[in-house]
Amino acid sequence: MDLTLPPTVTERAFARLAEINAESDAAKALRVAVEGGGCSGFQYEIKLDDPAEDDLVLEGKGQKVVVDAVSLPFLENAVIDFTEELIGARFTIENPNASSSCGCGTSFSM
Repeated sequence: MDLTLPPTVTERAFARLAEINAESDAAKALRVAVEGGGCSGFQYEIKLDDPAEDDLVLEGKGQKVVVDAVSLPFLENAVIDFTEELIGARFTIENPNASSSCGCGTSFSM
């Protein structure tokens, strides 16, 4: 039996998305995608977007985080978070499937 668990989104990430959407005229979903490229083979793309028909939609605090069907296997059991550090604030992905990642935090290999 194949049990694949979708990514989870932290309360902090949903709260920050709510802040972003409160400052905007049109509320958008946060799209988390995996693409080929980057310094480690794959890279994350995180952007505001509208949900598509085949997206997995994760909802919380009235907000939506969406993942397309192609990216979903790469994000199994991942945690989508928002962190604020001295170097800046950003959405982050803690991905247990990544065998290595680079210093930028947006590129990984499996």
